[in-house]
Amino acid sequence: MAKLRAGEGILRRKPIEYIEEREVGEGTQLERSLGLWQLTAIGVGGIIGAGIFTLAGAVANGTAGPAVLVSFLIAGAASACAALSYAEFAGLIPKAGSAYTYGYAVLGEFAGWFIGWDLLLEYTAIVAVVAIGISGYFGFLVEETGARLPHWMLGAPGTGGGHRVDLFAVVLCLLIAWLLNLGIRSAARFETLVVVVKVLVVLLVIGVGVFHIDTANYHPFFPYGISGAFTGAATVFFAVFGYDAMSTAAEESKDAQRHMPKAIIYSLTISMVLYVAACLVLAGMQNYKEIDRESGFSTAFKSVGLDGLADVIAAGAIIGILTVMFTFMLGVTRVWFSMSRDGLLPKWFAKTHPTRHVPTRVTWIVGVASAVIAGFVPIGQAAELTNIGILLAFVVVCTAVIVLRYRQPELPRGFRTPGMPVVPALGVVFSVWLITFLHWQTWARFAVWFVVGCAIYFGYSYRRSALASQPSAG
Repeated sequence: MAKLRAGEGILRRKPIEYIEEREVGEGTQLERSLGLWQLTAIGVGGIIGAGIFTLAGAVANGTAGPAVLVSFLIAGAASACAALSYAEFAGLIPKAGSAYTYGYAVLGEFAGWFIGWDLLLEYTAIVAVVAIGISGYFGFLVEETGARLPHWMLGAPGTGGGHRVDLFAVVLCLLIAWLLNLGIRSAARFETLVVVVKVLVVLLVIGVGVFHIDTANYHPFFPYGISGAFTGAATVFFAVFGYDAMSTAAEESKDAQRHMPKAIIYSLTISMVLYVAACLVLAGMQNYKEIDRESGFSTAFKSVGLDGLADVIAAGAIIGILTVMFTFMLGVTRVWFSMSRDGLLPKWFAKTHPTRHVPTRVTWIVGVASAVIAGFVPIGQAAELTNIGILLAFVVVCTAVIVLRYRQPELPRGFRTPGMPVVPALGVVFSVWLITFLHWQTWARFAVWFVVGCAIYFGYSYRRSALASQPSAG
């Protein structure tokens, strides 16, 4: 068996050859049942959602104008740099954990802990934010039917006075947790079906909307200047990842070394084609000043007399954004599972169901935690928790792929990031640049979470790590 330890102290790392071996431990095995297209569907499910149905309209209206198309292209190119780095690692280390596992293997235990601990908060917050967004669409559709929901269940405290809870968002979080606990095979079938429905809705939007384009709406194309397109890119960047959470399911892939790199590239490519086409339609159907910031496509179709189709789009938005919750809850539970199996968190959390082979305990914990955030925290405050962690994960992965390529060039790689080291270096630069756009409140919350994480690491994880009792490789 490969030696477990390379380096000392917080720099000790788990060698790649050990990660490839079967990691022993009672109840810690996941079921390999996902094929290429199921993995791709999970990736598309995580990428396409709020980007098309919400962010496109908001950025077109107040930031970039018709150049929202350019914003998505810039963000997609930057995201592709990170995606190619993820693809190399996914084929090389087909284990649960994604950025956490990659950082642990290449940059050391503390770097792995840092990004894993960070993603636990970020992914959970994303699930909550998406649930709140879906709840808003749900309330809109209910009111369209003439029905009225009780005031107390229409939003979090502080969003409308009185004692309130976003009950529908709470139920959604618990529903996704229940779905994931059915087993990855059943959950992936549901995800694939819903993703197909979502893609069909987007294709419907594009196919019908293209006949209602007025090219005059494209002028001026850069009403806010080139800088507006770049600012828009910083905003929509958070709509063009999702493959990172999908890569946490590598250990549940039938042939991760071949399928994971392809699924990452396919999911980002499919999503970007749909994003670009949808933006062309949106900017062409309405003048950018008239595009609704919250439900751009629905209002655009109403503006041309297609009210019935507008309601279909609103319903499709609910279905489409639901898949984002699935992908990121899957991601956070697999990161938590992986950290627990490595001993950085209590191994009690790494226990899987004896027949479904899923980490039931952490899934329900994440479901309840995201439900609490979604039910009682206003969406603005919840959204601020989602930004910094993903960008830091990209920095870690893009840096690690460069380090490992030069440290161990002989490792068999099913996929090799092209343009080394320029492409991953661009991923680092763009991620750091986007981090500068974050508010100081985001940094303050991150600092608190980081301090708590350091206390847990040095008080528990450093001594209990699976590497702590192993002999040094040197």
